[in-house]
This record gives sequence, C-alpha cells and structure tokens, in this order.
Amino acid sequence: MPIHDLVVSPEVGFDSQNLETYLKQSGHLGKGQFVDILRRSVDARQKTIKVNLRVEIRDTPPEVEYVEYFKREHDVRNANPVVIVGAGPAGLFAAIKAIEGGLKPIVLERGKDVQSRRRDLAAINKDHLVNPESNYCFGEGGAGTYSDGKLYTRSKKRGSIRRIFEILVAHGATSEILFEAHPHIGTNKLPKLVTALRETIEQAGGEVHFNTKVTDFIIEDGEMKGVITEQGEVKGVAVVLATGHSARDIFRLCKNRHVKIEAKPFALGVRIEHPQQLIDQIQYKCADRGEYLPASAYSLVSQSTLKGKERGVFSFCMCPGGFIVPAATSPGELVVNGMSPSRRDSKYANSGIIVAVELEDIPEFTKHEELAAMEFQAAVEKQAWKLGGETQVAPAQRMIDFVDGKVSASLLDTSYQPGLQSVDMMEVLPHFIGKRLRQGFQYFGQKMKGYLTNEAQIVGVESRTSSPVRIPREKETCEHVEVKRLFPCAEGAGYAGGIVSAAMDGERCMESIIRIYR
Repeated sequence: MPIHDLVVSPEVGFDSQNLETYLKQSGHLGKGQFVDILRRSVDARQKTIKVNLRVEIRDTPPEVEYVEYFKREHDVRNANPVVIVGAGPAGLFAAIKAIEGGLKPIVLERGKDVQSRRRDLAAINKDHLVNPESNYCFGEGGAGTYSDGKLYTRSKKRGSIRRIFEILVAHGATSEILFEAHPHIGTNKLPKLVTALRETIEQAGGEVHFNTKVTDFIIEDGEMKGVITEQGEVKGVAVVLATGHSARDIFRLCKNRHVKIEAKPFALGVRIEHPQQLIDQIQYKCADRGEYLPASAYSLVSQSTLKGKERGVFSFCMCPGGFIVPAATSPGELVVNGMSPSRRDSKYANSGIIVAVELEDIPEFTKHEELAAMEFQAAVEKQAWKLGGETQVAPAQRMIDFVDGKVSASLLDTSYQPGLQSVDMMEVLPHFIGKRLRQGFQYFGQKMKGYLTNEAQIVGVESRTSSPVRIPREKETCEHVEVKRLFPCAEGAGYAGGIVSAAMDGERCMESIIRIYR
C-alpha cells in the first residue's frame, strides 16, 4: 500500500474532507480507497504555516490492531493473585498485563472511583477543602485522569508505545493519538477512559478496590507476601507498588519498615499563565490562528549559573488552552498543576517553569536522610499555603514584576478557580529557585519575543513534577534490590514520568512477575 509524505495547508491537514479532496485531485487517492494518516505535525518556522503529513492509501478501512483482552479464555477469577497498589496508569496497565499472563490482579486504590472523585475536586476549588485520600492526585486513574492527558514520552526501552496507544484508543481515546506528533487525550475524556480500563479488568475476573488505603507491608524472610490495608490483609505472589509521586505516607512506611529507599533530585518552580492568543501570535506569527490550527504550545530550556553551579530551568507539562488546578494532597499545603480539555479551547495557556534541584542544594534537609528532598518539597508547599492566606488561594505575581522584584499592584484574570493573592514570590520560593527562575525568564524572553511580559503571571508552587524519592530496584527484573517479590513501579518509585512511560513501566514490572513468579 503506497505511503506519501505531504506538505499541505492547515485547511487540508486538519480537515478530513479537505484532505480526501486534495488526494483525489493530486491522483493519490482512487475510487473506493481509504486514507490512513500515519503522522501529522505543524511546521510554524516560516511565516506561511504548513502541516507535514505521512499518509497511507489503503484498499480497506484502517483499523487499530488491538487484541481484545476480555475474551472467555481470559478468565482469571481463580488464578493466583498479584497485588497492585495504586490505580494510576502504571497500576491499570500492570493489571491488564497480569490478565494476559494468567494472573489475577487485585488493584488497591486509596482514593475513590472517578465519578465520586469529582465531588472532592469541586470541594477543593470552591470550598478549599482538601481530602487527603481523594484529590487531583489520588483516586481512580491517578494524577493522569485530571491532566492534559499528554502522551509524549522519551522512553524507547520499556515496551511498545504503539501498544499503549492502541489500548487507550480501544477504551475511548481518539484515534488521532496514533499519528499526532504531540498526542493528548484531554481531561474531559480521561474519566470515561479509565472507567473503561477498570471494566476490562473486572470483566476478566480481576478486582479493583477503592477507598482501600495500604497501611503496612507483610514482609517475611525478606519477601513481600502482601499488604495490610485499613480493611485487612491482601496477599499475592508479588506486590507492585505503583502509588505515584505524592504518596508520602508510603515513602515513610518504606523507611520505617527498612525497605531501602533513596533521596532523589527533582525539580520545583511555578506555573506561568499567558493568554493563549499571545502564545499563538508568538508561535504562529499571526494575529489569529484561525479555525484549523490547534492551540500552540512551546518547550523552553535554559541553563542557570549561580555560585558557580549550573542547573536547568525548563518548561514542564505545557497545557495549551488549559487551566491551572489545585493539586495539594493534604490540608496545610498549596500545590498547583495544569490540565487541558481535549479541544484545548480555554483562553489561557499555562506551563510549569521549574528548576532542577540537586541534593547538594538543600543541605539543611540532609538530616531527613532518604526523605530529604521530600521534606524540602513539603516545606515549600507549606510556605505557599501560608502566604496564600492559609487557603487554596495561590500566591502569584506578574512576570516582569517578579523579574524586577516588584510586588504586583494587581493581578490578571486567571483560570485558577480558588483565586490568587498578590505576593512577593521570592518569599514563597527558596532564593536559589527564585533567582534561577529570574534568569530563565529573561532568557526565555529573548528566545520567544513577547513571552516576557506583565500580561503573564506566575502562580505557585509547581512542586509535584516527579518523585523526590527513588525506590531502588534491579535493572533487569524491576524487583526491589533487597525485598523479593516487591516491584517498585513508575513515577512513585522514580522510574517514569507521565502517562505513557508509567503505563509501559507497569507492564514491564508485571512481565517480570509473570516470568519469575507465575
């Protein structure tokens, strides 16, 4: 079947009818044939914006080559159980892989199912009430459920990216994620998708338990036999620990139970919010992007030098047409994150702008040993909560005002529902973070003309970029370096970053369990 690389206008590249007409007129598409888009990306380097397409002309309709997991032969109700702690991307995909391998997954999630979880999110936004078991990080689907649903990953070694995408499509994601250069699903579509994943697990005989918090491990003779929850013991042939980067109680439990963990470098900074139209003007070099071009994004990175030490300052989790949301997991702390709906049609663009933090940067926290980076992270979040007024109102400052060291006389409208409080963000952020951010913003303003502006504002703090703790494991098997039958997994263990890499890591851990312990 012929494959063609095309350079077309946005009107053709983003409209299926226009694309078919173009291909027929150019002689590429014959009567009764079908178009399968293999790759699509926007080239905005020149004044005239083009769309790069790779298309395949087929005699049959394109199909997703996804193997249905719920068939009669996949009945694991009476199979050996494997315990999975956490129902985020890693946990859910580990469960699907377990079913494939003939094990019965028992998924334990401290939070609520995705529908019940919505009420707790509303309480954070409207009443500033943080439920420590059900919030933007904890609950069915994990932090990924209420995010932009970005599927970009640098990981090439953990497994099949295409397989993850096809499973997502089979459970409700748009097929566009299979060919977009920067695929995403959208926070409005993710709840139905994770519900469908759970239903696949349950239909095959697996179990998913909500409101089930793990309080202890069952360790005998150096082997993990299971876990203790608030409801009782749950045992299995192995335990996958896929709790995400914010389960601080699990990190403390590991330390108390002498399960080896390590402090880990991470990153911390702020969310910055611009008008989406401004970012479009900078990136597309036009006053109006029109009806075909998607909301534009950006990726920025610089090196900051302070006292002879270089650290990266970079954008993280950029959300075009999105919203800033309160992502705290306990009362008395303030954390922000970003998300976007599938259409990315908010009038705001936001991104994390963060600074790399090495352990040598926080010597005053070394007394906490393995938990040094985590306690540093928590201290910054408490300071943000205090200066925000001890609510979920977030401290904020206009961008140039922050660079110039001036408290903003007024703030801009925002997508952040709990509201903003004008403060000197240098009082919120550790000084080495604030100074490096100022350097970074000045560089970004040179890189993207118009980016450094008082029509943008920073909102703090963006602190849950990755886990501040690593749970070390064997490179080949993913098994814990000391405790057998324990498989630390994905973001919470320090081995993944994002939906796709977490899902692939969940599958990889489960493949090892099937190979070693089934």
